[in-house]
Amino acid sequence: MLVNPIHVKKSKELDDNSPTKNDTKDARVIAQLMKDGRYSVPNLLEGVYAELREGVKLRDQLIKQLMIIEGRIENVIQRFFLEFFDVFGDWKGKAAFYTLRMFPFPSHIQKLSPEEVLQKWKPYVQRGGGLKRATRLVEVAKKSVGIETGIQLAKRELDCLLDQYELYKKQLAQLDEELEGVVESIPSAKQMTHIRGLSHPTIALFFAEVGDLTKYNHPQQLVNLAGLSLREHSSGKYKGQTRITKRGRRRLRKALYLAIRPLVAHNPVFKDLHHYYTNRPDRPLKKQQSLIALYCKLLRVLFAIGKKQCEFDGLKLLKGFPQIKALQAA
Repeated sequence: MLVNPIHVKKSKELDDNSPTKNDTKDARVIAQLMKDGRYSVPNLLEGVYAELREGVKLRDQLIKQLMIIEGRIENVIQRFFLEFFDVFGDWKGKAAFYTLRMFPFPSHIQKLSPEEVLQKWKPYVQRGGGLKRATRLVEVAKKSVGIETGIQLAKRELDCLLDQYELYKKQLAQLDEELEGVVESIPSAKQMTHIRGLSHPTIALFFAEVGDLTKYNHPQQLVNLAGLSLREHSSGKYKGQTRITKRGRRRLRKALYLAIRPLVAHNPVFKDLHHYYTNRPDRPLKKQQSLIALYCKLLRVLFAIGKKQCEFDGLKLLKGFPQIKALQAA
């Protein structure tokens, strides 16, 4: 059993009307809340769901480290060869990547002719490494205003960063493959992957946060768990703006955000719902408000699939919205 720390903080002044805080008073307040039944029972994950939570946590750490490495590589390029991006739009492309591997700085390139650059690219680059680009690379290297000192150890630093980048990319690919296998072992996950726009990593993040869907009795429990329930501030004739509480799992909201963007872009059902919410004649929603409404729709869809292990039927979801067809016809 768990007592919310916020509840302890907000109720500690009820008995003595004092903001005093100490261990004795906290224990008394917690005991009183427990006696009144104001506690919750945490949903402890077991089995495959616990494995998913650990895997998703590791995936987030790998992505974070990958972003740090990418930033450090760009920092080296901008200090020593800023004109590099006049030739290559992105250093992650094959031609750009192997250029950084073999001759990353202007002093290395100035010694080469365009034909020699092209010859060095040939074993690694099949496309995007023509003579025109090689000539452009040599030209900008001769006019570069980058730092010219400390080149030797800067090259060593860049080699280490590129090694780390490749290592993290390989580990991330292996982890995604393993997570996909774990996700497919969940009975209802296969039907979820059939929804156009939902990916295995997103479904893995969803199950890592909610656990076994059979333990829930109503989809509103998932909405509350995600912190998507609405709160209102009103008094008398004043009515404040309605917002979501955000009293819930932040990572679950992240999973819904990652899921709803491709759904709105590629899934006809969610695209129609988003268009309806933002263009309906009566109280149209802003785009972000519409996405939040679709978060809740998606939670209800996933809850139904998890409970019944059925395929997604977009017609059933649109059945309560006869206005959508009229709006599409218009």
